[in-house]
Amino acid sequence: MKLHINLRNITDCLYDVIIGIKLPAITSEIARLNGFSKYFIITDSNVKRLYGNEFLKTLRTDKIEAHLLSVPAGEKSKTRKTKEQLEDKLLKLNADRSSIIIAFGGGVIGDLAGFVAATLLRGVPLIQIPTTLLSQVDSSIGGKVAVDHPLGKNLIGAFYHPKKVYIDVNVLKTLSEREFRSGMAEVIKYAAILDQNLFSFLLVNHANIIHLKQSTLIHIISRCCELKKMIVEKDERETGLRRVLNFGHTIGHAVESLSKYKLTHGEAISIGMAAEAKISTSLGILKRSDMERLTFLLELYKLPTLIPSRMNLKKIIESTIHDKKVQQGEVHYTLLEQIGKARVGVKLTADKVIKSFNK
Repeated sequence: MKLHINLRNITDCLYDVIIGIKLPAITSEIARLNGFSKYFIITDSNVKRLYGNEFLKTLRTDKIEAHLLSVPAGEKSKTRKTKEQLEDKLLKLNADRSSIIIAFGGGVIGDLAGFVAATLLRGVPLIQIPTTLLSQVDSSIGGKVAVDHPLGKNLIGAFYHPKKVYIDVNVLKTLSEREFRSGMAEVIKYAAILDQNLFSFLLVNHANIIHLKQSTLIHIISRCCELKKMIVEKDERETGLRRVLNFGHTIGHAVESLSKYKLTHGEAISIGMAAEAKISTSLGILKRSDMERLTFLLELYKLPTLIPSRMNLKKIIESTIHDKKVQQGEVHYTLLEQIGKARVGVKLTADKVIKSFNK
């Protein structure tokens, strides 16, 4: 399946998302690209071991100069320091504006390598090859690239779109069960905010999804990418509609940061969705039955729905003040109206959020 992301009315940007292509075919297609002097693959230690070295070996030919740069796997690599180290290596290898960067990994690599591409020499071309479910359904599309800051997640970054996104669902077989379920949190988010039919599909096809049936995976990945395409084409810079994608992320990012990233992104977003659905119900926006349906689906995929007992609710709320969604000191939440429909820009004080949890 091929999706065309068309942002020419906004940033004169057009690129394809190719879903279902295999890694050997991806390598061959990249090798046939014209006009690039050097190819720089940025990956993490896990992907390097599983796929990276072979990818580099296959890509290198008499005509192609390719290099592989690896960082330790995990969120702790998504820092300004790691970005600086990568930039130093790239410049020592004589990267220039005719070079291309290939982000080969999960969401951390996509964000980190994408931000490097956005700023190196004021921007060099980028290709995304996402290798986790979370990055395939969400972070590789839409142009958000960033690193974390001690005060919060993704606070330093840019909007920078790739030239192409290649998605091979077969690589999901090497994910741990925990990482796969983490990615399902973002799939459930798309269903909760935009598509009640997808929500029902996730309920009915739970067994096929958990057992990685390829046709089922391609269906849910394709649908999430279609929904992301629709949103991004209407609101690339998150000034309005795109904020719908933040459901679960205000509380979720705070929980993730306070856990010192011991919780995966998906686990934290799952907790955030359950919490923000509870807030929605407390405010009379969402029916309790829909809140319970969402909680049931998250738990069906063995995702957490409760804020860890070791975390102080007040600290979580305080942490949301440093979120990117704060405007003029007010936290803007995306809440749920019903399964398949969300409401953006709900301004809430810390007191009102705390009261929602005490009801």
